Amino acid sequence: MTARIDFSFDSVVAEAKQRAGLDNFGDYSFEAPLRVLLHALEVEAKLSELGREMQHERVVNALVNRLQLQDFCQRYPEILDEQIAAPVVIVGLPRTGTTMLQRTMACDERFYSPLWYEIHYPAPARDWDFTTENDARIPQAELDVEAILEVSPGLAAIHPLEAGAADEEIILLEHSFFSTTPEAFCNIPGYGDWLSEADNTPGYQYLRRQLQFLQWQKKKSGVNPNAERWLLKSPHHLHHMQTLLEVFPGTKVVQTHRDPLQTIPSICSFNSTLWAMNSEAVDDQEIARQWSDKFARGMRHTMAVRAQYPEAFLDLWFDQTTTDAQGCARAIYEFVGMQASESALEKMRQWRQANKREDRAPHHYTLQQFGLTEQGLSEQFNDYRQAFIVNR
Repeated sequence: MTARIDFSFDSVVAEAKQRAGLDNFGDYSFEAPLRVLLHALEVEAKLSELGREMQHERVVNALVNRLQLQDFCQRYPEILDEQIAAPVVIVGLPRTGTTMLQRTMACDERFYSPLWYEIHYPAPARDWDFTTENDARIPQAELDVEAILEVSPGLAAIHPLEAGAADEEIILLEHSFFSTTPEAFCNIPGYGDWLSEADNTPGYQYLRRQLQFLQWQKKKSGVNPNAERWLLKSPHHLHHMQTLLEVFPGTKVVQTHRDPLQTIPSICSFNSTLWAMNSEAVDDQEIARQWSDKFARGMRHTMAVRAQYPEAFLDLWFDQTTTDAQGCARAIYEFVGMQASESALEKMRQWRQANKREDRAPHHYTLQQFGLTEQGLSEQFNDYRQAFIVNR
């Protein structure tokens, strides 16, 4: 009989140090959120044995990544001299075209984009020669993607996974344990409540440090030699927009819009798929309650921030992002003060042609499946819908 996986703080920290062969985290700003998360995983999540193993692995891997980043910063102190120019950040409810828009704009080599393998493995091998050909993270990430889709093939219809594609930096935030990602995998309301009330500044400051690290790597390896600024994307920022703008001054926010009556049940379906990978006690109505409440609060927060900084936001709607990629790109260029690049626009056109949504399997879900109603969601998101959907 195998020993039960230990979710104690001391245990996961010790295991991370042993795996990494390192023992210096630099600082322990991650300790408070990690302790709350570990307690919730043990007490609330009702994890299956596979779920315990997967969530334990996520935690330990995040700690290993922190140790490795600190090691690189000690050996290459110039990493922390990297200047992070005001980024372009795509936000919006999930299922509003944010991934498609990010990957479209990432065709312009003037943007740095965090790639899937980079956000899961920010640190390369210590002896890496700074060539992509010899970067062991890439084949490892390709194996990871294959394994994920083997366990849950339906994910491809919801969120396309590709090791070398641009993806959202919420996984980088997970390395500080100030991230909603764990809540997407299992039922941990205690952690979610704590996170929504806590000052998330340490998480965003650590995100900045990780971007410095990745930017330094890209420069050393000659990737994106013409890059000027980061292109980021995550619905997570809706919950902490004020903090994002404070930690990254001058940020330009591109907000995508789609009716929550369509997006919220789709979000719930995605998270139900993830919960089922980790627990044998999946409650679809509890998923709907948690995530509709969470995004309604996040949208109210972002609307309040928009009222203070209207010049920092550009609005695009789902029908625009899905049918007029070049029009959206030109609007973004004008908004952020960049000259439109005809060669980049052509690359975007070609990428969109090769990555049509209709080429992926359809994603099926209903309001009723999650105990949701049009009236309930309309009331919950009333201010947002009146401002951006009903009276568009």
